[in-house]
Amino acid sequence: MSWIALKMLVGDRAKFYGIVMGLTFAALLITQQGSIFCGLMLRTAGQISDITGADLWVMDPNVRFIDDVKPMIENNLYRVRGVEGVLWAVPLYKGNARAKLNSTGYDGTRHEVIEQIILLGLDDTSMVGAPPPQRILEGDLINLRKPDAVMVDSTRLQKLYPGEDWGLLEANGKLATSLSKEVQARFLAAYGSIPAGDDGRVKFFKTFIGRDLEMNDRRAVIVAVCEATRTFQSNAVFYTTYSRAKQYAPQERKVLSYILAKTEPGLAPQDVAKRITEQTDLGAKTSDEFTWMTIDYYLKYTGIPINFGITAVLGFLVGTAIAGQTFYNFTLENLKQFGALKAMGATNLTIVRMILLQATVVGLLGYGIGVGAAALFGARSKGTELAFYTPWQLLPITGVAVVFICMLASILSVRRVIVLEPAVVFRG
Repeated sequence: MSWIALKMLVGDRAKFYGIVMGLTFAALLITQQGSIFCGLMLRTAGQISDITGADLWVMDPNVRFIDDVKPMIENNLYRVRGVEGVLWAVPLYKGNARAKLNSTGYDGTRHEVIEQIILLGLDDTSMVGAPPPQRILEGDLINLRKPDAVMVDSTRLQKLYPGEDWGLLEANGKLATSLSKEVQARFLAAYGSIPAGDDGRVKFFKTFIGRDLEMNDRRAVIVAVCEATRTFQSNAVFYTTYSRAKQYAPQERKVLSYILAKTEPGLAPQDVAKRITEQTDLGAKTSDEFTWMTIDYYLKYTGIPINFGITAVLGFLVGTAIAGQTFYNFTLENLKQFGALKAMGATNLTIVRMILLQATVVGLLGYGIGVGAAALFGARSKGTELAFYTPWQLLPITGVAVVFICMLASILSVRRVIVLEPAVVFRG
């Protein structure tokens, strides 16, 4: 009977492809929009995940998310260091600054850019919170101790230096064998050789080392280029020391944005955070708690969940309508065949199993093709401005949605077959 069910399913190619396409479209839209939504939410807390080495973030108790900085007096740093269970605590400055950059493009044109940036001031001694070595593309972290030194985020350099030959870097992001003759000629003219793989990126970013810029009427010099998680506001991230950040930022009476703390071995960070709050009246969160606090703020106070939720629901409804209607019509057109099978002795249970098998086959095909297409879309958009992140939980959610569509379509179809009288199909 299973073989007969499959032959009936693929017998009408147009309807078979129509059902599969409807389910594919639903799975693709749910997965793709869900992944973009998750990617956007991760970007809101990207700077929390970029700061490594500390267990706790200590902040003003009224802070609601990472960008909601409420400066504190620096004496709070010493109060936190005095709490039992705190191994060490260092200051972190986070704020916005305005960078002024003058540059000459590769074609000789002059560019003046004034851009808002995110300024992170790391502890002068320990540099806690700096990007790990594997994310520093060019230069050394130790150079950040040099006078006027800053480390810049590579993902936003194009906004700061629009006159550079950025097409060269994008082309080199692919395999060297894919470089066109024109791009190869430009590489030869710029570097004297055609680099392959990451060598081209390193050579390209090396040209930014030593360039100076201006922040708050003070000189700054680029000593390193690093990778930073793209931010929700799309501003470039600058790293420097805490003492220097206070000079680059607009003057305020309070400058301490956050305190990064490490708990002593054997103690739970949550317990130490509770102790810090009780003894200092400051807010203290683990990195995970602060990340979810930030995401929760954007979920509650922005329209992002509604916008993406509507798109996902539309995809589900459209997929349900197309697949359900087509599958229902497919069953109706095969009523005679089902009636003949019942007349030959097939029970209702056997007929139901045949219909469920048909629904399972088209469901698996639609789910696989839809999720695969979403994965291909995510792979093609990697490294671009598009935020795309697919957590594993999204795949079973999409699967449940597709199963629900198939079940709905099957229930409608099964009902017509069960009430079917076999004698009806033999009437003239």
